[in-house]
Amino acid sequence: MGGTQAIRRNKDGHGGLGSVLSGLVVAVGFALFLGGFVWGALLYQPYTVPTDSMMPTVRPGDRVLAQRIDGDEVHRGDVVVFTDEQWSDSPMVKRVVGIGGDTVRSAGAGGPLTVNGVPLDEPYIDATQPGTGLATPPGEPPAPGTPFEVTVPEGNLFLLGDRRAASLDSRAHLEEAGQGTVPRTAVDARVDALAWPSMKMLERPRTYAALPGGTSQPGPLRLQLAAVAAGAVLVVLGAAYGPLVRVLGRGRRRERADA
Repeated sequence: MGGTQAIRRNKDGHGGLGSVLSGLVVAVGFALFLGGFVWGALLYQPYTVPTDSMMPTVRPGDRVLAQRIDGDEVHRGDVVVFTDEQWSDSPMVKRVVGIGGDTVRSAGAGGPLTVNGVPLDEPYIDATQPGTGLATPPGEPPAPGTPFEVTVPEGNLFLLGDRRAASLDSRAHLEEAGQGTVPRTAVDARVDALAWPSMKMLERPRTYAALPGGTSQPGPLRLQLAAVAAGAVLVVLGAAYGPLVRVLGRGRRRERADA
């Protein structure tokens, strides 16, 4: 009698090889799912963007995922989260246009921004509000058409918002020490993706790839998301194996009984 029950359990997928494999799949899936989350929590930090200075790339209220990095890892074109007490007490989000040794120049309205004499193709900027040509009031974003030329000190970064007409960025601090640049050590993280209201990876602008040093490589966020998704699928499949085998077993027994 006991032997018959054991054979039946093996046929139903309980206590046999199927049960072992099912448990292994669940264990692997759980490890991938939890590991992906833990890995992501260690490398990435969420931020909520409070202003419209980075539109249309990032909008007010958007939730972004930023990889914790050292300031030495920053490249031109990166969108970074930084804190500089001369700018604000709160973290700010801007795009890196120039690094130490670069000469960043704007000839004024209608002309492209150049880095070391190379014109930048910036399809990501919002230039819907042209500059007035008037002097910029203190504490206000400079008019987009205002010309300037800055040589970025070594170890510093020149930062601009994508919405040039509304961004209080390096151009607003040109008269200060460092000509509006901030030290690399002020950088806390690099934005890799939008997380809310939609999930979207941030692309590295191609225009910076031709400059020395190129652009930065994306972080491991895609791999982490893939691990979480694969883990969830494996957990569901492994957990469903036993009930599925029982249902199929009952169906076969009914067919044999009817026959």
